[in-house]
Amino acid sequence: MTSIAPYGSWRSPITLELVTEASTKIGQLVADGQDVYWTETRPEDGGRTTVVKRSPDGAFADVSPAGFSARSRVHEYGGGELAVSRGVVVATRFEDQRVYRLDGATAVAITPEPELPAGARYGDLVIHEDVVIAVQESHSEADEPVNELVAFPLDGSQPPAVIASGNDFYSSPRVSPDGSTLAWLAWDHPNMPWDGTELWVGALDADGSVSEPERVAGGRTESIFQPEWSPRGALHWVSDRTGWWNLYRLRDGEIGDLYLEEAEFGVPQWRLGMRRYAFEPDGSIVGIYVMDGREHLGRLRDGSLQRLRIGCNVFGSTVAVAGGRTWVVAGSSVAPLGVTAVDASGATEVVRTSHRPAVDSRYISVPVAIEFPTSGTATARAFWYPPTNPDFVAPEGERPPLLVISHGGPTSQASTALDLGVQFWTSRGFGVVDVDYRGSTGYGRPYRDALRGRWGIVDTEDCIAAGLYLAGGGHVDPDRMAIRGGSAGGYTTLCALTFHDEFAAGASYYGIGDLVALAEDTHKFESRYLDGLVGPYPEHEDTYRLRSPIYHIDELSCPVILFQGMDDDVVPPQQAEAMAAALAATGIPHALVAFEGEGHGFRKAETIKRSRAAELSFYGQVFGFDPADDLEPVEVAGL
Repeated sequence: MTSIAPYGSWRSPITLELVTEASTKIGQLVADGQDVYWTETRPEDGGRTTVVKRSPDGAFADVSPAGFSARSRVHEYGGGELAVSRGVVVATRFEDQRVYRLDGATAVAITPEPELPAGARYGDLVIHEDVVIAVQESHSEADEPVNELVAFPLDGSQPPAVIASGNDFYSSPRVSPDGSTLAWLAWDHPNMPWDGTELWVGALDADGSVSEPERVAGGRTESIFQPEWSPRGALHWVSDRTGWWNLYRLRDGEIGDLYLEEAEFGVPQWRLGMRRYAFEPDGSIVGIYVMDGREHLGRLRDGSLQRLRIGCNVFGSTVAVAGGRTWVVAGSSVAPLGVTAVDASGATEVVRTSHRPAVDSRYISVPVAIEFPTSGTATARAFWYPPTNPDFVAPEGERPPLLVISHGGPTSQASTALDLGVQFWTSRGFGVVDVDYRGSTGYGRPYRDALRGRWGIVDTEDCIAAGLYLAGGGHVDPDRMAIRGGSAGGYTTLCALTFHDEFAAGASYYGIGDLVALAEDTHKFESRYLDGLVGPYPEHEDTYRLRSPIYHIDELSCPVILFQGMDDDVVPPQQAEAMAAALAATGIPHALVAFEGEGHGFRKAETIKRSRAAELSFYGQVFGFDPADDLEPVEVAGL
């Protein structure tokens, strides 16, 4: 029977335990002959990332030994920590960042132990014959880390030898089919890889050394993504030179476009090792592209793009071809992400899902794409999730509270993948809107560049506009709107709460409150990121202070909850601690929930569970409802 209960207080089968279990993340996919490998991050195992192998007979095996976590820390975000060739598996170990050869139940280190713990980090691993080629990031006590391309033998008999250096950053080493040429990407401060990168090639010798380097494409205002060699040895890549990340090819010394469309075949290179397209044996390209903010899988053959309608509209970061099938991590708004094989006819087989058991579809809120006016004459985009639970209705006349999600990056994009973290809220009676504010990926470079110099302004305006649009349409309660986000989304959250009055509460996960502190204390990869988003520092220090919530706490008047990992090297915990101290000094209701052993992004089961429970308890206290869950209440000082 359907019961009447206030929004927010509905009992849901999507429990805290289920949300935690569903936080398993399937990452990098690698094909090796008929075998397929992938990385799998498991919260129940302390957030470790395991290497899994699937054989052609359908058998699964954990390739990495117990206790081994395959995760790179190059750029702090890592990626490309796994490579496989002819059954030989190598992976970067998280704890010490050395590369290991995984031989059954053992792991043998093949890079030397650095003087500084985890001081030599490796990502974007590629095996060529008996040599591993990788991005190496070398840390010291005093100087900025040095990024280079290196090569070292599979047996670990020699230390890594530098094969490309001189640029601030490197990625995507790719060996031609005949082994004669290496391609790679490079870029320099203050660019991020989605601003401008260069594509290089060089002659590759048997020992992994490179000679005669030559720049092929790219520059400071052209972003190149994923160089790749076709089976016949033609170099391909993705470029945004037209304003959209489209595919190009080098043939007979001439650059030609393969398919020009208002679609994105590339994504921001936050992580290494991303391969959004792959080659089939006949040279056809199968890949993931984004059109109007939605992901699709397609096959490009003879200049014609065929969309593969496989019932999925959300995909992971890598595509692989093995055993005559295309392998992707795929899902939809109603089906969880999983390792999926697609044959030539489009038939699919899901061999591994990110969470089990399945959730009754009656409790799943299906997102609706919306467009709405925002500041000036601009239009912003978002995905709207209405409250959904067949067991409950709200009292007559009551409107639901709204959670506005501000994604991270800020160049990321909202995903329509089935996310039990979102369904946790909608099944309890919350409305949720996931905003693709200006600056997001998936709508072309002009939309992405609309945030340049205006971070903290247009993203905040778009999140506010999304809430007002839904409130104006009668979908949500305008007096019970909250905003939440992590990292850059946490900064947008704090800006919205500080400089505007539309939201009644907010939750910041490892968010940025002080741009000055971030400019002076962050890791190399993002150390000049704010040059484009705000302005060069320290020349524009006044602007940094003007847009930093911590210097304007007196303008913030609603409750805030802060979540922070104490091992976070991207947004150091001092940011959250300083915000909490400033809130306490002004008497604003707040809570700081900190977690030892967690970094930038929570991975442990107990952390995921506790943070979600604390956030629900917080909203219950602020919005005046009693959650149906048996929660340990969070203490909100000053409430």
